[in-house]
Amino acid sequence: MEIYIVRHTTPDIEKGICYGQSDLDLAHTFPGEANAILKGIPGYENFKVISSPLKRCSLLAKRFNETMIVDDRLKELDFGDWELKKWDDIPEKDINPWMQDFVNVTVPNGESYVDLASRTNEFFEELKHSNDANNLIVVTHAGVIRAFLSNLLGIPLKKSFSIKLEYGDCFHLKKEDNAFKLMTPVDI
Repeated sequence: MEIYIVRHTTPDIEKGICYGQSDLDLAHTFPGEANAILKGIPGYENFKVISSPLKRCSLLAKRFNETMIVDDRLKELDFGDWELKKWDDIPEKDINPWMQDFVNVTVPNGESYVDLASRTNEFFEELKHSNDANNLIVVTHAGVIRAFLSNLLGIPLKKSFSIKLEYGDCFHLKKEDNAFKLMTPVDI
């Protein structure tokens, strides 16, 4: 089984804004970015597609297959009260504890990175043990991808942000005997 994990394309939001589960539009560059991704996955038309429900993922997922499936576990980190605020406008008393331990500290009315990793790992464990032999494309977010790669490569969550990850990046895996084999080199 072939699996491609794809990060969404560039969202339409100014730099310096905290966003996670906010449902953002895509930048005007979306058609070109999407076409480049499509060209990188041979035979994508015959793949099953699972996506985060957020439109920055689902719009790309529909380019692969109109009948894609959504899974809430593939959403980005829930930044709760910080959603759509400028990072610089978040009070220091709130952000400092999180900055010192972003893995375990829960964002006010949101979630921690451990929470995201837990739902991510649950999704991929189900996938690993599934008997579905369809090739698969998973369209998701940077946090989800980093949490998955952290688990797969044995990297502590705290160090997972050293994994280089750009908009539209794609990671190729093979599933054999209920195990994932990463085919794409990871730049750490």
